[in-house]
Amino acid sequence: MAEKVRTALRTVTDPELGINIVDLGLVYDVEVEEGEAKVTMTLTSPGCPAGGQILGGAKDAAETVDGVEEAVVSLVWKPFWTPERIDPAVRAMMGF
Repeated sequence: MAEKVRTALRTVTDPELGINIVDLGLVYDVEVEEGEAKVTMTLTSPGCPAGGQILGGAKDAAETVDGVEEAVVSLVWKPFWTPERIDPAVRAMMGF
């Protein structure tokens, strides 16, 4: 079930970069227990202007998965996000 939630999270893109939050490496963990999805994630920076939009999108996307009644998205800053967290194939396309 956690993998289904992770797949749904791929529909959420960072509006500035146009890349989904999973491939960007923003999603650190997904757990699902008794209809509750717990998503632990970060943003590219603490001052990310699209933070609210991204977090809300993650919650909404997780709640589209059959069997998930509620999603709780926790924003963390440790470990801090760096470009090395981007999926290697996407990083190559971006020129990193």
